[in-house]
Amino acid sequence: MPLVAFPLPPRLRRRRGLLAVASVLALSAVLAALPLVRTAVGDARLHAADRTLTVATWNMCGVRQWGCEDTGSAAAKRRAVERLVDDGADVVLLQEACATHAESVRRALGGSWRLSFRPYTWRDSAGRTGTVRCEGRGQGTAGLALLSARPLSSVRSVPSLQPEVGLRRGILCATVAAVGVRVCNAHLSVPGGDRAHPGREYRDDQLEALIAAVPQRRTVFGGDFNVNPPGPRNPSSWVWPSAAYRAYRECDQASATDRSGRPTHASGHKLDYLFTGLPRSGCAVRETGVSDHRALLIGVDTG
Repeated sequence: MPLVAFPLPPRLRRRRGLLAVASVLALSAVLAALPLVRTAVGDARLHAADRTLTVATWNMCGVRQWGCEDTGSAAAKRRAVERLVDDGADVVLLQEACATHAESVRRALGGSWRLSFRPYTWRDSAGRTGTVRCEGRGQGTAGLALLSARPLSSVRSVPSLQPEVGLRRGILCATVAAVGVRVCNAHLSVPGGDRAHPGREYRDDQLEALIAAVPQRRTVFGGDFNVNPPGPRNPSSWVWPSAAYRAYRECDQASATDRSGRPTHASGHKLDYLFTGLPRSGCAVRETGVSDHRALLIGVDTG
């Protein structure tokens, strides 16, 4: 059975306008009339809230020329990310994002939010490499985005084996300094993605590079892995390093031997993952309505 501790209490991440201000003023007037009493229970709840980190991953299908032209507007996708934040997300890992869309999301979330972005690249048969532009004027480059409500440190791309000719996705990592947790966003290659060598498999090497880049415990890593969970019905199970499910636990993993998970793609497959070495406090799958991927959220205890 998957963890179902969500939904988490909504957190105030964005400006709510005059109505929110009026509500706060009214509440302040009520509180002013009450004695200030701090209880052990209240302190414990505040401490528990400080210890919790919620990470979301979502392939937002924002690159229109990749079959995403009918999945929703940039504004609708921005609102979908805002709903993930309202569900409690402190960190959001995005794949197939356009740079200008990612920046507009960061602005909408508020000045305290940070954004790191890594463009996808394309390597041609002559060995020339360039970034991938999103279709449409002023959309910017396509790539991975990492949004955080807390400051990030040690932001870096993780080297991994990529197709010789074709689309090169990648891995982006950073540390949420306030809680000392390393987060990594990965978008793995698809089978046949190397135009020069369509029979080559890259996901095994990319997963090995990802796991080698994270600490054994204080981490949350995931993204769009473009592979089903390991199991007897998955002929690609061999690409999974044993450490993925042995040293870590996946968001939807019910036991040490479980390798299942709720579908995250419109095809009915689980392609999106979040792993951690920290205690999990919840796991949720969210239908956004504006992508062929569902969003996945995990809550972890960082204490």
